[in-house]
Amino acid sequence: MMQSLKSWEGGLLALFCITFALNAAFAPEFLTLQNQINLFQLSIEKIIVALVMTLIIINAEIDLSVASVMGLSAVVFAFLVNHGWGGGAAAAACLVVGFVAGSVNAVLIARIGIPSLVVTLAMMIGFRGFARVLVQDQSLGDFPGWVTNLGQKGLVGPLPLSLLLFFILLIVLGIVLHRTGFGRQVVVIGTNAEVARFSGLNVGRVKATLFILSSLAAALAGLLYAARLGSVRGDSALGFELDIITMVLLGGVSIFGGKGSMVGVFLSILIILNLRNGMALINVTGHVQTGVIGILLIGSVLIPNLIHDLRAKRSRA
Repeated sequence: MMQSLKSWEGGLLALFCITFALNAAFAPEFLTLQNQINLFQLSIEKIIVALVMTLIIINAEIDLSVASVMGLSAVVFAFLVNHGWGGGAAAAACLVVGFVAGSVNAVLIARIGIPSLVVTLAMMIGFRGFARVLVQDQSLGDFPGWVTNLGQKGLVGPLPLSLLLFFILLIVLGIVLHRTGFGRQVVVIGTNAEVARFSGLNVGRVKATLFILSSLAAALAGLLYAARLGSVRGDSALGFELDIITMVLLGGVSIFGGKGSMVGVFLSILIILNLRNGMALINVTGHVQTGVIGILLIGSVLIPNLIHDLRAKRSRA
């Protein structure tokens, strides 16, 4: 852990401290408890999915369908509630939708062997299209009161359910990645899948598990999204996958797989949320915010490659 904090994670920690200090200096309301909760709450669905996406990318795969599964889950929930289903039954059905979506991805990728980029890109379009078919151009709401209360009000003091779920998942997946045999398999397969296969690891099973978990997390996030907003449309969560992938890559996870930590991703999430929140408080437009996050994404891919090249040249010298 200490060694990792001296490298990429250490740089992220320094950047977070600078961002936090600047926000506190230029936006006095930034330090209020309610703002700190809102900082997480406004992007809670993205950061929940980013935790599972960390495992996917470390495994040298990608899941571009997460935002579409999130949107489809939210739409299915609203559709069923508006057709007489109870909130609990509709929520359970949405998790089933997430499981089915993940299973389809798993079969095509882990069993048939189609690249995950191709499969999840196709599913991103397909799931989004199905969501639009269900609701057309309508906005569906009128959810049970307990649903919107869970999404908009505190469950433990001022802390909402979604924020508690995020921290629970952060701890659980951090332990899974760094302290279990399954986590080591994820890393080894991401480093070299063929070597892992010849070593006796069940590569297909690991990949299938990850894609099912990814879609389940996205379905859960979709339910939280519907509860938080109180209504959904066919384009709900549109474009969220880019923010999610940015959080993971900025956290030091290699796009080529085999490298990354949950600590780095958590620091990356803190940086992006603080940047967006601070810029919003000083009235920086959304387009500028997106541009800043885009620069961070480019840097997260470019800087590690530059460091690697410099080290290689130094070694040869």
